[in-house]
Amino acid sequence: MAETAQPDVIFLELREKLQSGLLFIRKDVDCGDVSIESDKKSVLSIQTPLRRFQLNLTPGVTLLESKKNPENSEHGSNFHLRLKVEQPSGYDGLSFARVLPLPNGNWNALVEDWCCHPDPFANRKLLPRDGDCLLGDTFVLLARDEACQKSLARESAKKHVMVSCRSCSTVLGEEITAEVLKLYITGILIKPSADEECDLTRLHLSSRANSDRVRFLEQTVALRLVELSMAQSIFRFSVQTPDEKPVILLWLLNTDTLLASYPDTLLKPGDSRSIVPQTCQAVKAVKVLYVLCSDTKNKDVAEAWDKDISVHPLPLPESSCEDLQKLLLSSTSSLPSILCSMNSYQVAYMRM
Repeated sequence: MAETAQPDVIFLELREKLQSGLLFIRKDVDCGDVSIESDKKSVLSIQTPLRRFQLNLTPGVTLLESKKNPENSEHGSNFHLRLKVEQPSGYDGLSFARVLPLPNGNWNALVEDWCCHPDPFANRKLLPRDGDCLLGDTFVLLARDEACQKSLARESAKKHVMVSCRSCSTVLGEEITAEVLKLYITGILIKPSADEECDLTRLHLSSRANSDRVRFLEQTVALRLVELSMAQSIFRFSVQTPDEKPVILLWLLNTDTLLASYPDTLLKPGDSRSIVPQTCQAVKAVKVLYVLCSDTKNKDVAEAWDKDISVHPLPLPESSCEDLQKLLLSSTSSLPSILCSMNSYQVAYMRM
């Protein structure tokens, strides 16, 4: 699936831990000297002969110096930035009520290797009781209640009974038993209710390319990658359909990126010399390498990952796998050409 979109006009990648960054300005925008400066409000200003850009960084991030890289001039200007990052003194934590974690990864294999007795749960499923919420890597297990009958619809598939929303027909998960539902985190939103108890709220879904649905999917998957990497030192993931068919192989590179860019659509004919600066907000993002399993050129990589027990499976509904694939391809197409690939992998960023 080839993408023909133009790379972004301005592309900025900042690494908070390294206190450094890269700034790319597309060749048709940079026609001469470029000045870069920042103020105490963490606003990065980029002045080109044709226009001025402003990037709103996160609080505490300011520019110390910038240096232009003489290489890769055929792609545009490439600047190396050195930053000052003031670390926050507090810690913002998250808490959940009545959420119990499920064993994941190669748990069964670990039990066989390390326990002197047979696994007592080898042929049994861990199922929630009434009022419980069992949390997996990409899904939750819930006991069915009366509200489910009104809001959810059942549809038999090849191997599973799928569960979808009655109002928008979007697949949310599947039935484990007649009394237990498996709902994927890409289709629901978990948040505290007014009484501070765990509440499951269906997110309004839309098929538009730039909808809240796509943004929610991007943020949910990115945050889950970060959580798994920090908790279990896992950095390679296999995004799979519910029947365990690999769709995307993801390699998490870093989690401390600040990302800002100006899409090509902002350069409209006739306003290239506008005096009014254009502003955008820098956002936290993760940088990933990825391989699409549908590409036959990646067959060797896919087979190697399939045999590697350090690769962590991430099951998602087929529709979410397709949306995630489009999202990654769109991210790659917007990058400067020299950043689009690394060896046999494609490069993409996912906003948190």
